[in-house]
Amino acid sequence: MLALLSRLIFLIAVSVMLSSAGCSDADRNQPMSMDEALASLEQARKDSQQPPPPIEDSDGTESEEEEELGSDEVDETVPQTGTFTVRVESSAGDYTIEVHRDWAPRGAERFYQLVKAGYYDECRYFRVVPDFMVQFGMHGNPETHRQWDRNIRDDAVKQSNKRGFVTFATSGKHSRTTQIFINYSDNSRLDSMGFAPFGKVTEGMEHVDSINPKHGESPAQRSIEDRGNAYLQQNFPDLDFVKKMTIVSEASE
Repeated sequence: MLALLSRLIFLIAVSVMLSSAGCSDADRNQPMSMDEALASLEQARKDSQQPPPPIEDSDGTESEEEEELGSDEVDETVPQTGTFTVRVESSAGDYTIEVHRDWAPRGAERFYQLVKAGYYDECRYFRVVPDFMVQFGMHGNPETHRQWDRNIRDDAVKQSNKRGFVTFATSGKHSRTTQIFINYSDNSRLDSMGFAPFGKVTEGMEHVDSINPKHGESPAQRSIEDRGNAYLQQNFPDLDFVKKMTIVSEASE
């Protein structure tokens, strides 16, 4: 009887081990996150990774009407054509972004609204990955961040993520909010992942290149969301930041 019980325990243990091994294999087949890849393959970063996603909005909801509208369909609630130019005063040196609404109409309109509202003023460049991208767009006041932390629908990808092109960060389908990134290199692999550029840096790219990369990806987005610039100033006081963004020109076509 004791021998039978021992054999039964052995078989159960083997079964558990095999089950665990199966889970490990499945895990290995999952797509590699950016943080894992950056840690293991520094040299291959720009060829194989996507920008760090913004923290997900857990209570974001979509209406039935929104759900039916695809990324490649015309959204009549936002302008489809036209350009506008944004002057960025930055602690690392000023630069200019030229936005083309027809490249990504929803993204361009959200950026327009954010700049008009002064949202990006005093925003820190909280993720700086040399040869890949620089990311920012979490407001220093947590309450202001929460007010604007609303998802917008995806745009079709019409331009490539080339050096100097500006794109919204995303954590998945229809998850763009306020965070944007500027490509340091030609990151064309991002195109098939749904990252739709809406503008490009036309002047001062050398100043974008000089943004302080010291802290890399160390600042925690959840802490920025909770404490804003107070957290960043306490822990990363030498981060570069946007002083002010201003729309300096607009054209309807």
